[in-house]
Amino acid sequence: MDAIASFSRRVVENVEKVIIGKHEELRLVLVALLCEGHVLLEDVPGVGKTMLSRAVARSLGCSFARLQFTPDLLPSDIVGVTIYNQQSATFEFRPGPIHHQVILADEINRATPKTQSALLECMDERQVSVEGVTRPMPRPFIVLATQNPIEYEGTFPLPEAQLDRFFVRIHLGYPTPETENEMLRRQQLTHPIDALEQVVTAEELIQMQQQVRRVHLDDALRQYVVDIAQATRRAEPLALGASPRGSIAMFRAAQALAAIDGRDFVRPDDIKAVTIPALAHRLISRSAVNPRETAESVLREILETTPVPT
Repeated sequence: MDAIASFSRRVVENVEKVIIGKHEELRLVLVALLCEGHVLLEDVPGVGKTMLSRAVARSLGCSFARLQFTPDLLPSDIVGVTIYNQQSATFEFRPGPIHHQVILADEINRATPKTQSALLECMDERQVSVEGVTRPMPRPFIVLATQNPIEYEGTFPLPEAQLDRFFVRIHLGYPTPETENEMLRRQQLTHPIDALEQVVTAEELIQMQQQVRRVHLDDALRQYVVDIAQATRRAEPLALGASPRGSIAMFRAAQALAAIDGRDFVRPDDIKAVTIPALAHRLISRSAVNPRETAESVLREILETTPVPT
């Protein structure tokens, strides 16, 4: 697992030239990348969600496209459209920006449900169907989506089916005073992302994704993952518990986190560390006051009460 640890260290250190003081959050992004998962960056405006996505794309050396989601965006603007070529007298498919390897879906909740649904097939099945023709997505294929959780005017909340297709949800939060001071110093003359270089290749990422699956997960720890998921389905404050896709996300994320640390086996702490990022956005709270906090508090309680394998 030394190759994965080295790969992850190079990417994180490179992104940290732009995003300062968010080491654990960057590790979670790497976890999703290594598991071929998609990332939902949910936080207030101005904390670096879009910049983090751009920095990750530059570090990987993958083809990159940015989609600015707006209410007038159409599904064909994302997946592409078939047009008639008068010169050749044939119909030609013009691929949309979704056919790139790394997609930044900026302010994803500003698009209408019809447009949001255009992402469902390509995010889960790694393919897109346009006018009866199915086209595979490139590898690797990663969607990094951002959304503002405090502004609801002109937005369309992501449906549960869409949220369930995100591997993890990450909150960046405000920087510390020291970090913010350093950020201002670095941006005095120019923005660090302008000088950011590629540090790995897409082929390396694909190789690392294959190796992560070889990380050992003991039978008792696999049952621990199942116990946590089952507990969410019995929790009284929740109207909907974690789906089986959520259990798989915990399983894969724990493998990736262990590999990033250079281990070929999963520990209980790995599972605990990925539980909230991998499951909280998949849960539906009965409370309408603060559903996100309710879901996260329920998961913390489950982690405290579920017996840990020894």
